[in-house]
Amino acid sequence: MSNDTYLAALKMLARRELSEAQLRQRLTRREHDPDAIDAALTRLKAERSLDDERVAGAIARSETGLRKRGKYRVTRQIEAAGIASSIARRVVDETFASIDGDALMNAALARRLRGKTRIDDDKEFQRLYRYLVAQGFEPDRVLALLRSKSA
Repeated sequence: MSNDTYLAALKMLARRELSEAQLRQRLTRREHDPDAIDAALTRLKAERSLDDERVAGAIARSETGLRKRGKYRVTRQIEAAGIASSIARRVVDETFASIDGDALMNAALARRLRGKTRIDDDKEFQRLYRYLVAQGFEPDRVLALLRSKSA
């Protein structure tokens, strides 16, 4: 019976990278036996098919590369996938070591300004501030960037 659980887990992993917590949750939802789930997860980890650190890296790369998000938001996304905070922090630090955080924040702002180079009024300034902080960028750095773009 545990072989069915293992195969179900393998099919889920073939579709997309999942953390151990996500995979456990999906198998539980499909009413697999808890002992069979434990055995399947242990086997998948031993085979390196299931690796939370690899999943954290994939999340960090997509969040920074595609969505232009900052450190705090990326860390929250990784933790939301059920990955330990210590792994999340380490992977985020490694990811941001090879990324220019200011360039990432500038790209996020440029996308939001849609071709404009200046911020017109205080209302827009506040809206952009809330947006960039929500995207995970440090508030003091957001303020400095927005002040440099204000009319």
